[in-house]
Amino acid sequence: MKKTRQSASGFTLIELLIVMTIIAILATMAIPRFIGAIKAAREAVLREDLSVMRNAIDSYTMDKQKAPQSLDDLVQSGYLRVIPEDPMTHSKDTWVTDTSDAMYSIDQTEPGISDVHSGSDETGTDGQPYSSW
Repeated sequence: MKKTRQSASGFTLIELLIVMTIIAILATMAIPRFIGAIKAAREAVLREDLSVMRNAIDSYTMDKQKAPQSLDDLVQSGYLRVIPEDPMTHSKDTWVTDTSDAMYSIDQTEPGISDVHSGSDETGTDGQPYSSW
């Protein structure tokens, strides 16, 4: 009786190395695009949040005839539900506010908030720092 060698099924080491190399090449191409997409999404959220907060500041100022003293004034008066989280710093407390000396009524005694910016010191994809948006 002759013994016949049965062929073993499976992958060889060379085949596995080729597949792993292809996966590594695809990953090195996909990761930078993924990171860029995340940054673009955060920038879009930042633009929207700044727009909403600036509109709330303007509405508050026109309705109350005085500028808000803090971002919390916008929440307490119902112009914002909550202060949004800065998508670049991941904190609600890092928003930088600009104050204006302009008085909107005779009753106003203190200058109030006129603008808001991100507290991040990073630079956006347009080359401008987020703090200047």
